[in-house]
Parts: sequence; structure tokens; C-alpha cells
Amino acid sequence: MVAQQHRETSAESAAEPGVRARIVDAARRQFLAHGFRGVTMDDLAAQLGMSKKTLYAHFTSKTVLVEAVLQAKFQEVETDLTAIAAEYSTDFVAQLRGLLACLQRHTAEVQPPFVRDVGRDAPEAFRLIERRRRELIERHFGKLLTAGGEKD
Repeated sequence: MVAQQHRETSAESAAEPGVRARIVDAARRQFLAHGFRGVTMDDLAAQLGMSKKTLYAHFTSKTVLVEAVLQAKFQEVETDLTAIAAEYSTDFVAQLRGLLACLQRHTAEVQPPFVRDVGRDAPEAFRLIERRRRELIERHFGKLLTAGGEKD
């Protein structure tokens, strides 16, 4: 009996990252398109085919969930920008174009209601957005501009 409970607990733990990723992905699409206020945990649970209790077992609040969405989004942007920088490491103009196009593609996903709602209802998350955006721009564009200046 104890071994069976351990296997069930292990199986649940192994499935947890997949469930969390599914929740974050669905929340990302909904939050970024409809805003923080425009999406309820009930909406997300229904869309995911799970109970609200299950949703709250993975994310204790809507704010915690939006922070996870932002972390995932910034990780994706970081990965894309790093790949572009590596691909065009010897071509300043192509790298600049690639970095700008990448940022444009990622920011197009974020609709004004999301930014407005997060700024109003989740100021910690808004500060996270501002900080991470500034860090990404400084790191990638600063590195490019520094390297470009050294070649002159």
C-alpha cells in the first residue's frame, strides 16, 4: 500500500511540470490578449478542463500566475534574442534588424488591456516587466552597439 501511494505521488509530481506549463501557456494567451482583469481563474479552469481547486493548487493566486506567465515570456524573449545574436554575430546590420524584429514580434502579442491592468492591479508584476525589459535591451542592444563601436 505504501509503495502504491509513493508511486502515485511520484507520478503526480512528474506530471506537475506539464500541468503547470499548460496552465501558464493558456493563461499567457488569455492574459496578453484580454488583460489581467478580463480573465478569471474560473475562465482558465474551464478552458483547461480542470477544477478551479486544481488551478489554485498550482498557482495560489492570479497574481502568482501572471508572474509565472511573465517569467515564461521573458525567458522566451531572452532565448530568441540570444539565438539572433549568435546567428548574426559578425553582421551588425543583420543582427540589429533581427533583434528589432524579434522584439516587435514579441511585443505584438501584448495587448494594451494587459499592460493597463497589470499596472493597476499587479504593480509588482508591472515593476518586473519594466526591470526585465530594461535588462534585455541593455544586455542585447548594448552588447551589439559596443561591439559595433569597437569595429570602427
